[in-house]
Amino acid sequence: MPPRSALVVLLSLLPTLVLAQAAPPTPAISEPLREVPASVRTQPLSEGRVTHQVTLSAPAGEAAVTVRSVQPVSVVGQYRFAFASLDVDGDGFISRAEAQANPALADEFTALDVKRRGKLDRSDLAGWLVD
Repeated sequence: MPPRSALVVLLSLLPTLVLAQAAPPTPAISEPLREVPASVRTQPLSEGRVTHQVTLSAPAGEAAVTVRSVQPVSVVGQYRFAFASLDVDGDGFISRAEAQANPALADEFTALDVKRRGKLDRSDLAGWLVD
């Protein structure tokens, strides 16, 4: 049997727990970005081709969420380059500083650096290289 003081604390919390469970959930509010940063590229979702879609189930009374990936209708930036053109020091890697010469690569550097080394090699850049 729990000590008397623990029982008193539990009984004092009971009304709070009951109210917390009975209160309806606050509805989610979604709105578009009011000011889109210059680095964010936008396009209407209806213009792109849906490449994948998954619907996440939700508890009863809540709306399910659908997440889609959309192929852009155009690509902004130079996503193909010669490795040697950016590997200025010739060490076989493109550092974060060297990547700054290509804005598209600079924007995607962290996502491409899956090994978290702070540098990219040819295998990290599959699909980006012309040589």
